[in-house]
Amino acid sequence: MARFELKLPKMGESVAEATITNWLKEVGDKIEADEAVLEIATDKVDSEVPSEVSGILVEQLFGKDDLVQVGQTIAIIETEGGETANPEAVNAVQEIAAPAEAVEIEKTIESVKETVTSHDFSGSDKFFSPLVKNIAKEEGLSLSELENIAGSGKDGRVTKEDILKYVEARKSGSVQAPQTVEAAPKVVAEIPKTEAPKAVEPVVQKSQQAVPVSVNGADEIVEMDRMRKLISGYMVASVQTSAHVQSFIEVDVTNIVKWRDKVKAAFEKREGEKLTFTPIMMEAVAKALKDFPGMNISVDGDYIIKKKNINLGMAAALPNGNLIVPVIKNADQLNLVGMAKAVNDLGNRAKAGKLKPDDTQGGTYTVTNVGTFGSVFGTPIINQPQVGILALGAIRKVPAVIETPEGDFIGIRQKMFLSHSYDHRVVDGALGGSFVKRVAEYLEAFDVDRDF
Repeated sequence: MARFELKLPKMGESVAEATITNWLKEVGDKIEADEAVLEIATDKVDSEVPSEVSGILVEQLFGKDDLVQVGQTIAIIETEGGETANPEAVNAVQEIAAPAEAVEIEKTIESVKETVTSHDFSGSDKFFSPLVKNIAKEEGLSLSELENIAGSGKDGRVTKEDILKYVEARKSGSVQAPQTVEAAPKVVAEIPKTEAPKAVEPVVQKSQQAVPVSVNGADEIVEMDRMRKLISGYMVASVQTSAHVQSFIEVDVTNIVKWRDKVKAAFEKREGEKLTFTPIMMEAVAKALKDFPGMNISVDGDYIIKKKNINLGMAAALPNGNLIVPVIKNADQLNLVGMAKAVNDLGNRAKAGKLKPDDTQGGTYTVTNVGTFGSVFGTPIINQPQVGILALGAIRKVPAVIETPEGDFIGIRQKMFLSHSYDHRVVDGALGGSFVKRVAEYLEAFDVDRDF
């Protein structure tokens, strides 16, 4: 029998780690090639990890909610064959099977070392994300301070917002840094060699988030799911980071409506794809971003990063009510057919929960279609670290003044509102307003006789 190492696969250039959310197979279960073994989650999307081979699952090297790096072995699968397919797996399993006492003592020693070395947090019993650790190191927080921060994340985990709030309070003097570094060596000296490791416990009490209680007993209390918590954190962080300001413009899209009604049947027959209004709008946005590259940027501290590629995010509502933003890469290089195929592909995979982590990475500007749910316009929140987001309102038949050489008259036109939210730290009204006006000009100049 051969042993195969199932590793966490590469999920995109900017994705370095993922959290195990659920094991679909247990030890002893038979697995077929390409069958999903476990579910994982990055900071933006959930996905499954399939097996590359058929066999029996003999080891799970990580548990639920564990954070795993790309390329790490997460399971051992026993396959039919002679020699061990991955000799390193044997050593990995032997390490996992080390005596519990030795493991506990080693963890105790490491914990004390990390307490003395105040800016290295790997020895803590609590889980901290790499982002939280980096912020703590940059701000000079000690291990005891980090452990004492009340976490609002799952199982009391400290989020980016939690640590930033603590840092602000610390700078303002409303909280004092606990003095625990000097006490750590004394704790080590007082532990007899034969005493159980459990005698060493963090001296700082870990605060837990209180569960709300229904006052009248009739209210239903439901905890947010993982994605809703992430979205909540992103939205609050964006509002706290960017100075949001909006510009609105009304657009006459009568020609677009007429053209789509005329060609949508032929388009679907030839391309095998439905033609919606979204790819037409995305095409206009991509053109406008080429005209105004100052909107295709991101902010990093005091620096502006000018993006070479135009990667359009399209906000999509999921069946469970959550939101996700898949990205159309190099959108300015696509014709209308290519744009329609990209929009439909990402939209369908988003609804089916089949997006890959890389599908949500690298966006430089975002479009959200609030008109899908009947909204005339909206004030969307910027998708960080981008500096702008465009909301497409519902298309409506309205009476409008039509100018002709013979004079003005009232007619029925198809109109919609574009709502542009932008970051006033780096985008002023002239640029923000000119950009959305250019999008409107492209839409109103749409050629009703064009081919698709």
